[in-house]
Amino acid sequence: MPNAPSRKRPCRICRKWFLPDVRLKDRQKTCADPECQKKWHNKQCALWNKRNQQYFKANYLEKKLKKIARGSPEYQTRKVILPKSRIKLGLPRNEIQEVIKPQHLIIIEYILEQVVRRYQMAIQLQLAVKASKMAKYPL
Repeated sequence: MPNAPSRKRPCRICRKWFLPDVRLKDRQKTCADPECQKKWHNKQCALWNKRNQQYFKANYLEKKLKKIARGSPEYQTRKVILPKSRIKLGLPRNEIQEVIKPQHLIIIEYILEQVVRRYQMAIQLQLAVKASKMAKYPL
């Protein structure tokens, strides 16, 4: 019975019962509503992104370093236009660039960005723990 119709099942988003398409077999998780399909797609993309964070970290740094590769004509004249930093340090980047190579500056900024992000996450976690402890006590 390869072409036997599948049984009804609940949509993973709206929880309404639907009859899955025979061609999709057990792979169909949502009903035919485009909004449910879009929400399921977004949910799966977010899950994939969470599982593959290292891919994006390596890819981001690699792209920034390729922009100022040694072969570029700007690198030869030492007037490299650095990509904009995502964190505001208030440091004079031009003066720092005269002392160290642009690649080193980008790597240092990237590492600092990761440290700041972890620090912020630790603070948020501590605040959440304190808030949960405070909720236990009456006012």
